[in-house]
Amino acid sequence: MSKILIIDDERSIRNTLKDILSYEKYEISLAENGLEGIELAKNDEFDVILCDIKMPQMDGIEVLEKIQELAIDTPVIMISGHGNIDTAVDAIKKGAFDFLEKPLDLNRILITIRNAMDKSKLIIETKVLKRKVSKKYEMIGESEAIERVNQMIDKVAPTDARVLITGSNGTGKELVAHRIHEQSNHCKGPFIEVNCAAIPSELIESELFGHEKGSFTSAHKQRKGKFELADGGTLFLDEIGDMSLSAQAKVLRALQENRITRVGGDKEIQVNVRVIAATNKNLSEEIKQNKFREDLYHRLSVILIEVPSLNDRIEDIPLLANHFVEMICGEMGLPAKNINQDAIRELQKINYTGNIREFRNIIERLIILGQESISVTDVKSYTNSSN
Repeated sequence: MSKILIIDDERSIRNTLKDILSYEKYEISLAENGLEGIELAKNDEFDVILCDIKMPQMDGIEVLEKIQELAIDTPVIMISGHGNIDTAVDAIKKGAFDFLEKPLDLNRILITIRNAMDKSKLIIETKVLKRKVSKKYEMIGESEAIERVNQMIDKVAPTDARVLITGSNGTGKELVAHRIHEQSNHCKGPFIEVNCAAIPSELIESELFGHEKGSFTSAHKQRKGKFELADGGTLFLDEIGDMSLSAQAKVLRALQENRITRVGGDKEIQVNVRVIAATNKNLSEEIKQNKFREDLYHRLSVILIEVPSLNDRIEDIPLLANHFVEMICGEMGLPAKNINQDAIRELQKINYTGNIREFRNIIERLIILGQESISVTDVKSYTNSSN
């Protein structure tokens, strides 16, 4: 049953609204002033809040501002017997879902509440989706090596410092980038990823900076690049060591000036982007071989985070195994399988050249081919090719 909180200092209005909405099968809570209403909103979850504007001690606008300050996502419908356009506009600007004038029209009340309910459901769905996305990029492990990475993320994320993440393929460099973004001041902005190794060198500049119509043969229309798309958020340059030298020069300029120019254009575009880069290459060696710009390296590597290989954190394998079993069985619609302790110990003996990515593939293979309870025999039978 959907729950509605009514905040109004007039008992007759409170009781009338309660009678009407209870008849419509809503569960109603009442507050006779703003302070009481805020306490109820803090301690319970409501689908909609109806709040009068003119009240003693704390008026409705102050209640609305306090609800916003407490990050309570419940839609608030403001009510006033002294309504005017300025009051309504002020309420909407401060985050109210809608504004109703007294005397209240029954049909208008019910329609507005239904619309607010739809918004409330959308907020809940968005939160669930964000939790799923966040869980997808969760870093699993309690080893000393992974704790060092987590501690570094906690220190670095709230700053605007550029970060260079290093580590072998499959270690989880992307997870580190996502964690930094989620804990940063740019978290409400987009997270845009570019795999520099997957884009041909002749297209990388267009991909990063965009292009104007007609700037090259296949440029049939204007296109924004990743720097523009990431404005206000985070741009993750994965495998930066594979970027061409000409693109490196333009990235360096973008980092220095916070401005970019589209391919084929002459207009400078201001961008506010936090850049996080990652590579599996030794950039110091790449610099010696004139394959990577030293000045760009110093721009990118204000903070260096090295992600350990799975072989350096085998004590995390029990946690990782349980995590992937739960995730993969959930994706397949299967009940979670159990992994015997002997099987876990056998998994810890494997040399993981492909790191977490390889380990996940092994767990998926064991879930598909192994017994209901995955045994050491299953591990030996289905991981020979991985040793």
